Amino acid sequence: MMPQHSPAPSAWRRIQTAWGLPDLAGKGRFVTANLIDSLGNGLVMAFTVVFFVKTTSLSLVAVGAALTVGQLLVLPVPLFIGRLLDTCGPRTVVAAGNWISAVGFIGFLFSHAAWQIVLWQFVVQLGSTAFWMGNSPLTVLVAQGVERARWFGLVRALRNVGVGVGGAASAVALSIGTVAGLRAVMVINVVTFAVAGWLVITLRGADTREAAGAGPAEPKPAEPEQAAGESTGQPSGGYRTVLKDTRYLRLVATNVSFVFASTVLSVLLAVYAVDNLDLGAWIVGAVVVLNAAMVALLQTLASRWIEARRPVTVLVLALLFNAAAFVVFGTLLVLPGWAVIAGLLVAMVLYTVAEILSSPPTSELSVVMAPEHLRGRYLGVYQLSWSVGGAVAPALLTALLEGGAALPWVFLTAISVLAVPLVIGLDRRPAATSQSAPAGDVAPVEQLDGDPVG
Repeated sequence: MMPQHSPAPSAWRRIQTAWGLPDLAGKGRFVTANLIDSLGNGLVMAFTVVFFVKTTSLSLVAVGAALTVGQLLVLPVPLFIGRLLDTCGPRTVVAAGNWISAVGFIGFLFSHAAWQIVLWQFVVQLGSTAFWMGNSPLTVLVAQGVERARWFGLVRALRNVGVGVGGAASAVALSIGTVAGLRAVMVINVVTFAVAGWLVITLRGADTREAAGAGPAEPKPAEPEQAAGESTGQPSGGYRTVLKDTRYLRLVATNVSFVFASTVLSVLLAVYAVDNLDLGAWIVGAVVVLNAAMVALLQTLASRWIEARRPVTVLVLALLFNAAAFVVFGTLLVLPGWAVIAGLLVAMVLYTVAEILSSPPTSELSVVMAPEHLRGRYLGVYQLSWSVGGAVAPALLTALLEGGAALPWVFLTAISVLAVPLVIGLDRRPAATSQSAPAGDVAPVEQLDGDPVG
């Protein structure tokens, strides 16, 4: 009998493997939907304020205040979306998030008063929150238990590419300067988000069962500590159960440090470099481009390395890289002028490496550490670390900067170092869960092909 030989991988598959990309066969709709959402968010981030200044009679301050209020109203929403995730499953929530955002963009087109901007900003941010809360468990489902780190790395890379390209497209639209041109861009956003929702809701062909050999040192989805003696098979529970799960709360607390770190580029760096280091604004722009380019080019390559390591090891490295970056940012104050730019580049490289390392394991752990029947509620609490941290960081970091140029870097270094002991042991399964069955890759109410689980 002749020995069986598996066919040689195709040239495209060899390229995918070399660049740390997952197997994309049959996943085009999921990838396209993520790219569309990222492009749309890139447009919105650079475009919304100017859109309202140009299309309404409101002042810049009034527009900014209305957008901020609309975003603050979304803060408690993750807890509600968490319940929907447990009831409807991630595919439905992600698609609904895209469509809700599309409705919000339609509202933008007809907004003339501050209260209307508040309302439709709330709707847009509601859709965005639903998308990102559902996208992590949907990514786990699409991955089918294999190449998870690569899938999360790809989603992160698409996010950066989309934001960069969307921002550039927004700049072109703004250079045209006509109200009609601005409205046309918003209409394009409406159409693309509607298409993204359709791509997600029509996803087919994935298996919800855990693939064998799903990767190294994967933490089993665990019931919270079981201190109260609850049965691991009990399908009851709610947010009180989440708040008793000290392991998961440690992950949430750790993520707060990454949330604060993520705001450095948008909140802190420009004012620090220009006002305290006497650098030109163009230098800040250059290092921000460096950050975006590194993430876009290296995120998937790094995922090849990440998938062969324990998530906890990668997270500790990310925290230490962040701490080192913030130390360098702070010491720029005492460096001679010729060394400041070189030091800024070093700090940005360290910061970007931490960003690349932290994204796949935090996204993956936020899903797989949660019990399957309460996964949505767990992700609701996890999302609060982004919502609350993102709201608090600008006020806190700018207040610290006002108190002393080194203070925000001392604070950021401290929370990065203090998060290290919180991470240790996150991937160890509690003894009380040793007999529990491993959870699948998606909430039990939905399979990717749309057939309900009996």
